[in-house]
Amino acid sequence: MDGERRGWPRVLLGGTVFAVCMAGTTLPTPLYGLYQQKFGFSELTVTVVYAVYAFAVIGVLLLAGNASDTVGRRVVLLAGLGCAAASAGAFLCAESPAWLYAGRLLSGLSAGLFTGAATAYIMDLAPRGGGPRATFVATAATMGGLGCGPLLAGLLAQYAPWPLYLPFAVHLALVVVSAAVLLRLPETVREPRPLSTVRPQRPALPAEVRAVFGPAAIAAFVGFALSGVFTSVSPAFLAQSLHVDNHAVSGLIVALAFFSSTAGQLVVGRVGVRRSLPLGCAALLVGLALLAGALHWELLALVVLSAIVGGIGQGLAFRGALTAVAGASPADRRAAVISTLFVVAYTGISVPVIGVGVLAEPLGLEGAGLVFIACMAILVSTAAAHLLRRPLPRNS
Repeated sequence: MDGERRGWPRVLLGGTVFAVCMAGTTLPTPLYGLYQQKFGFSELTVTVVYAVYAFAVIGVLLLAGNASDTVGRRVVLLAGLGCAAASAGAFLCAESPAWLYAGRLLSGLSAGLFTGAATAYIMDLAPRGGGPRATFVATAATMGGLGCGPLLAGLLAQYAPWPLYLPFAVHLALVVVSAAVLLRLPETVREPRPLSTVRPQRPALPAEVRAVFGPAAIAAFVGFALSGVFTSVSPAFLAQSLHVDNHAVSGLIVALAFFSSTAGQLVVGRVGVRRSLPLGCAALLVGLALLAGALHWELLALVVLSAIVGGIGQGLAFRGALTAVAGASPADRRAAVISTLFVVAYTGISVPVIGVGVLAEPLGLEGAGLVFIACMAILVSTAAAHLLRRPLPRNS
């Protein structure tokens, strides 16, 4: 009982630090319109700036996704907070688009360092038998943090002074507090080794994980792709087509998608991992249909519904995938396996986002969005059919 009392507060503190880091990655979302006005760049530049973040995450996951298994969780997480602080500094100094690229690159480095390491750390901190609850804390911290970023930035940009500076100053302060909290938490890797022993990893999986990884990765890819395009493009659609110029409203709608994802994750405990993956794909398909209707008829209500329904689907798929993969992973390779799953997920964020940006010039934002929706509908339907034909093992 004493161990449990010590364990869960540490889990929640670890989750809070994780959320602060992830909030920084979506903080610029409702501000891109202001940056476009300031620097005069196109919608393609917005999507490329956004995708730079995803490519940085993928690079770190491939090169050092297993680092925390070797050198210890806290060292890697402190490095991630350092990158988050540097990212905030780049945005505070932004006087050209080059600073935005630098800020997003550093933000991607911070997320890449945190993604596998923080998830594994939270699971390590949990009391015995607390793995499923710890997984929910990790996934909720991820999506909750991602949702808090645009909400915080939108509110400050709309109702406080210095809209392109104050959000990053506030986040920088939160990062400093998070570093102080992390220094008071214990290291969970029993025998950390020197940094020189870390080697770049190829996407490889232990034999015991392979049976569950394929369908889990498909679901994660689809969910992250929808989240990525919604996050990068919806503020511009709201402003250009629906004439919603309130940054707080724009940030709230994006945040709804991530908060709904957290709600979807709660449902996994009731329906089980095996059913959550196909159910998540079905909800994603409905969310795509609602987004298509929003683009065609230019209705704000459908944008909100697509954020909620698509977010729930993403949450079902994301937690189901992470629970299945983490549960099948050996403890000494857990961070590396989780990082491999996130490589697939962040590929879903980056490639479709750039595609929408490329198509926005000749087809317009609505046309590009409809092409994306058609492609994603085919992919999510294929993923659901695969999961129904080959469901996860019953012990997942």
